[in-house]
Amino acid sequence: MKYSARIASNPYVVGSFACIGGGLFGLDISSMSGVLSNQYYLNQFHHPGSGAQGAIVASMPAGSFIGALAVTQLADRMGRKPTIILAGLIWVIGSILQCASVNRGMLVAGRIISGISVGLSSAVVPIYQSEITAPSIRGRIVSLQQWSITWGILIQYFIQFGCSYIQGVASFRIPWGLQMIPAIILSFGMLFFPESPRWLFDQGREGEALQVLADLHGRGDKSDELVVLEYEEIKEQVIFERNEGAKSYLDLLKPGNPRRVFLGCALQMWSQLSGMNVMMYYIVYVFQGAGLTGVRGNLIADSVQYVLNVALTVPAILYIDKWGRRPMLLAGTLLMGFWLFLVGGLQGRFGHWGIVNGAQIWVVENNDAATKAIIVSSYLFVCSFAITMGPVSWTYPAELFPLKIRGKAVSLATATNWLFNFSLAYAVPPGLNSIAWKTYFIFGTFNFAAFVHIFFMYPETVGRSLEEVEEIFQQGHVFTAWAIDKNVGKKTLHDLVGGKPKRSESVDEEEKEKA
Repeated sequence: MKYSARIASNPYVVGSFACIGGGLFGLDISSMSGVLSNQYYLNQFHHPGSGAQGAIVASMPAGSFIGALAVTQLADRMGRKPTIILAGLIWVIGSILQCASVNRGMLVAGRIISGISVGLSSAVVPIYQSEITAPSIRGRIVSLQQWSITWGILIQYFIQFGCSYIQGVASFRIPWGLQMIPAIILSFGMLFFPESPRWLFDQGREGEALQVLADLHGRGDKSDELVVLEYEEIKEQVIFERNEGAKSYLDLLKPGNPRRVFLGCALQMWSQLSGMNVMMYYIVYVFQGAGLTGVRGNLIADSVQYVLNVALTVPAILYIDKWGRRPMLLAGTLLMGFWLFLVGGLQGRFGHWGIVNGAQIWVVENNDAATKAIIVSSYLFVCSFAITMGPVSWTYPAELFPLKIRGKAVSLATATNWLFNFSLAYAVPPGLNSIAWKTYFIFGTFNFAAFVHIFFMYPETVGRSLEEVEEIFQQGHVFTAWAIDKNVGKKTLHDLVGGKPKRSESVDEEEKEKA
């Protein structure tokens, strides 16, 4: 019992376990991309055209949009932990409907319900993670959300690949049924983990909040200096926000809030307009257009992309708190824009309209060099996203907002993610079917526009407590984000979270000088 209690009080274990909620999103992405060339799937659902297939895929982010907005009430009223548990249960229901679906309507209904689960978990998990971790590891823990998404994509895709050898509808029903297992583990496992200390304090449960902080950051010692400082800082912030904080959505428009709400929503928008999820959902179409038309060869090439997505997210998790948010976002948007323009240029130069598997698509044929260059560029695009924009797009919004509006503001930002995810999932198949290679130029341009926006308006938040971020936005650098004073918000708490107070180090140096 003591061992299990220590596990449940480890911030790394608590934060990483909650990431299973992010993995549900990944499971959904490859649950569709893996069946786009499955003949049994196509026969069962009457060979959906580009518009119908776009609607089927987009039904999940449509549900996610609803779920993300629901977090504004659930996370603040029920708590972070119960909301995560609820998300897992809803996912199980959606998975059952998808697995048993016999027509498009039933499949879409199942995907909408699963989407509600993903919307809930994708909004509340980063909030929960950011509120149970110290600033020194917060970026690393929250970025695990993105890594869990990549693992969900990879695992489900290989299940799809293995089941593709099965003759019959079981080839796609089995993967859709198995995806409920992680959700069951999530809902059951979260019963043994603590509630967010910040939420507990906001509910008047100060004693429980202090105990959770002591368990997570002080090995159970309530008198630990770091625990006491963090407790007092949360106390001051909560008391202030009870008097000045949000009472409704309109409070998101109070002075000091709109800019941060805009930044959080815009970053989630740019993460979708980067084209990453398009490359995940419709990678089969992308590689078909590149000239890789064999079903098995296409599936193997797709799996390489998913493996790279998992592997290249690891450096971002390890170094996100060293590299900083701004440098990662700026480098990522430039690189992604470059690779997308290269893919579009190669397809435009060497491709033509042709018939593949009975459908007309823009395809590169009899040009191995161009085909390989397009595939490699797609791989490099995914790597660029995985090591930069992917983790930061979840970490940054969770750091921006004060406690009283955090639930509403983060869910609104996440809802923006799903709104654009829905729009793109629906629009891309018809886009590839009509303007073909020009589609990549559109997404490449979005990335360059994101670079300009981030350069001028996104301040650095790395290494600061959630309360210290407040001071960053009081400087007034709206269009000169690079000019933010790096020392703003650097308090004793921040000095302590690394384990050794800088104040003590300076005292040691003074003593050495005197000696």
